[in-house]
Amino acid sequence: MLYALARPLLFALEPEAAHRATLRIAERAQHWGLLGLLAGRVPETPLRVMGLEFPNPVGLAAGLDKDAAHIDALAGLGFGFLEVGTVTPRPQPGNPRPRLFRLPQARALINRFGFNNVGLDAFVANVSRARWRGVLGINLGRNADTPAEHAADDYALGLERVYAAASYVTINVSSPNTKGLRALQERAQLDALLARLAASRARLAERHGKRVPLVLKVAPDLDAAQIADIADAVRRHRFDGVIATNTSIARDGVEGLPQASETGGLSGAPIRARATQVLAALAHALAGEVPLIGAGGILSGADAAEKVAAGASLVQLYTGLIYRGPALVAECVEAIDARTRG
Repeated sequence: MLYALARPLLFALEPEAAHRATLRIAERAQHWGLLGLLAGRVPETPLRVMGLEFPNPVGLAAGLDKDAAHIDALAGLGFGFLEVGTVTPRPQPGNPRPRLFRLPQARALINRFGFNNVGLDAFVANVSRARWRGVLGINLGRNADTPAEHAADDYALGLERVYAAASYVTINVSSPNTKGLRALQERAQLDALLARLAASRARLAERHGKRVPLVLKVAPDLDAAQIADIADAVRRHRFDGVIATNTSIARDGVEGLPQASETGGLSGAPIRARATQVLAALAHALAGEVPLIGAGGILSGADAAEKVAAGASLVQLYTGLIYRGPALVAECVEAIDARTRG
């Protein structure tokens, strides 16, 4: 109810300004002990996935807190886990503004942020200042000016730097907003990247005395052969999870709407069906061997339950929060719990 009252004011702001304002509001509410009024009561529905204990299966997707600067406030909204980033080795400003666009008629967003972030040094410092000790995923990318042949170096450096602080680490090869990044999903490049990171993880596990799960985040714009190749690589290199999916370069469902022709990744309701199709195809290809995290177009509890029915163990929210607000978290937890209980 409170968010429904605030949303018209936030939507009157330029989208990126509204993003910043929302995070400031969450910080203030957390400081004054009022976050519970925004989020409502979220039931405990614990589960174990990737060797980690989750208080509930609904998480925050990467992108909302790119710099890990708002962990404590966001944790107060009832999420079962948070994923922060995407972070790159060196700070970068991202693409020129404007780079975030609302399509309210379709309950969708288009973004072309381009991995704007503070870089690993400041990011890790922000994580270390957070008091929350729940399940924290850290999403890694490569710098825009890193040559394609050295992309694996960026991911390996990121893995080394965040390893001690992360509950799990996500390898983001699916953003459409860094030139050439999605080519890392192709068979030969993906195989080489995952092999490099699996070897790095083995060394880091020995050094730190813990094995941090590795998760791959993939695009919704994949064909059947690419899905099969990804499933094969994930299985062979013993990755622990797959997030399906990131944003889409397609414009199905938003044709002709204002700003629909803007360059960037489409998220929200229009990609729900395609993201779920990719999720289901991966579930079939992996045959239960690797857990899946469903993302893309979750704007209701029914949408979250649909992801679980398609094979997801966990789900993540982003655009749905923009349109529905924090109450969506509890709604999704309850819907998934109802479906699980049959």
